[in-house]
Amino acid sequence: MGEEYSPQVAEAETKDPSLKTNVKPPPPQLPHFVLIHGISGGAWCWYKIRCLMENSGYKVTCLDLKGAGIDPTDPNTVLTFQDYNKPLLDFLSSLHENEQVILVGHSAGGLSLSDAIHRFGKKKIKVAVFVGATMLKSGFVTDQDVRDGVPTLSAFGEMKDVYDIWLGLGEDHPPTTVRIKKELQRKILYQLSPLEDSTLAAMLLRPGPILALSRATFEETEHADNVPRIYIRTSQDNVITPEQQEAMIKRWPPSDVYLLESDHSPFFSSPFLLFGLLVKAAVCYGC
Repeated sequence: MGEEYSPQVAEAETKDPSLKTNVKPPPPQLPHFVLIHGISGGAWCWYKIRCLMENSGYKVTCLDLKGAGIDPTDPNTVLTFQDYNKPLLDFLSSLHENEQVILVGHSAGGLSLSDAIHRFGKKKIKVAVFVGATMLKSGFVTDQDVRDGVPTLSAFGEMKDVYDIWLGLGEDHPPTTVRIKKELQRKILYQLSPLEDSTLAAMLLRPGPILALSRATFEETEHADNVPRIYIRTSQDNVITPEQQEAMIKRWPPSDVYLLESDHSPFFSSPFLLFGLLVKAAVCYGC
């Protein structure tokens, strides 16, 4: 006959921890990474990083911003940055009251991170990691912001030669969306990446809402410098050049700077090294 349960014993165990049975506490929860793509990309960009993270036990969320990835919205109808970034803001708002995440933004995804930092601060964001990304405290407010944060692809030709351009508001209005021409994508975005990844990307890249991104401005809050920020420099970047990255780092100094010998797309060209740096960021900043 098994040992009979006694309410008196249970009460004694509650009052005296030394009497408790040998039950292992639950393991500490690993960090939750939220990965944000750049213009024309989508959640699919992170497939290698997501695999590495999930196989290591991390929780990972890859979001499609408005009109990107498999989101059904026509990107030519996304005209404000607030609309474009709404999926990230909605996701952060939906988190449990005490849950914090590690935000990772690539390229123009850095604007999404800055927006989220101002809105949520440390309440929701444990650390923000900018990967070859636009890192501007207030968005595009000054001419210097534009020089530092907007890709300069003049080395590859004039705008009409580099981009496919859509005029969703008509001929007399600025472009609503752009996408780097297929014949230039590997040379500009993926020159150090495996050929199969650049081939996949050529099939999946969508026109990106350039008008919405150009209107990204943020009202500065007390949260701006409370969230630790890490910048991962991409030394062979043809999009956000090393000089632009350095300028943004000097103007809004992050908590730390890491270096990757990669092209603009380290999630393809250097996935293991990028994964290692993201885990390092989590460990170094108390996650």
